[in-house]
Amino acid sequence: MYRGATVGAVIPAYNEEGFIGEVIDTLPSFVDRAYVVDDGSTDGTWQEIQRHAERANEEWQAGAARPDGGTTFDRRVVPIRHPRNRGVGGAITTGYRRALADGVEVTTVISGDGQTEPDIVERIITPVCDGRAEYAKGNRLRGRDRDAMPPFRQFGNFVLSLLTKIASGYWKVADPQNGSTAISREALAEIDLDSLYEDYGFANDLLVRLNVHGMRVADVSRRAVYKNETSHIRYKTFVPRLSKLLLRDFLWRLRAKYLTDDFHPLPFFYYAGAFAASVGLTSLFRRIVRRDGDAVVSLTLFLFGWLFMLLAMVFDLKENEDLQVLVYDLPDRD
Repeated sequence: MYRGATVGAVIPAYNEEGFIGEVIDTLPSFVDRAYVVDDGSTDGTWQEIQRHAERANEEWQAGAARPDGGTTFDRRVVPIRHPRNRGVGGAITTGYRRALADGVEVTTVISGDGQTEPDIVERIITPVCDGRAEYAKGNRLRGRDRDAMPPFRQFGNFVLSLLTKIASGYWKVADPQNGSTAISREALAEIDLDSLYEDYGFANDLLVRLNVHGMRVADVSRRAVYKNETSHIRYKTFVPRLSKLLLRDFLWRLRAKYLTDDFHPLPFFYYAGAFAASVGLTSLFRRIVRRDGDAVVSLTLFLFGWLFMLLAMVFDLKENEDLQVLVYDLPDRD
């Protein structure tokens, strides 16, 4: 338990042989139950999970009281295996369902490759355990050692952060691909887990859905940790898929939050602005190609379109200001 709340950990693992055992062995002491999900690995990950889970459970002294008042967890580490690879989002969702069924109050996600060290886990779960937020995520771009992140990842991260800010409405939250997160039982019960994206865009998709449900999100600075792990992201397919997902989520959020659940003129500024900017840009391009006279009208239409969209962003930022908690007091390490 941590600050009076039972803590569960979901550990997604895909071909993490050589890493996942150490992750299980170094679980923070405040984690009451860990759900280690082998997402259809083709190496020795499942066997390594079973060995280390068995040893951890033998050493575990049951005693973490459930929130419903009575029984204790019968084991600390629960190995789960997907018969086929479903993606990191699918693995996390499987763990979320088990945590929800077990009555865990706060559920964190720990990377199976060892990038989420125990002190980082504690930083991430603190805002949720304290009741300041329903969801918390790490932000390596705010860490003092962010240069440990390779340059191409930093660039990609900044771009994805911008797109996710627009799609989710959490304008002050960055580093959306960060795998260190924590979520409350209340938020898990509210979100439709079956509808969540199952691949690497899972974290981005979840942020959008949390926003529609009015959940507070804490952005927590954390250290960047890189070892000898291998990334399973294929950027040629990942970037187009994620861009399509974010556009779909953005349009859904505008409709669900500002037109269906309530009413706000914000979506119309977005729609009108996008239409005007598109028409203006198309007209401007044609005039340039054809060298067809004055392009002032086309340029004006394009600029007015962008002005409308910027105004919509300002409205959106204001509407979501109270849903963001910033925790950037990263301490020095000894």
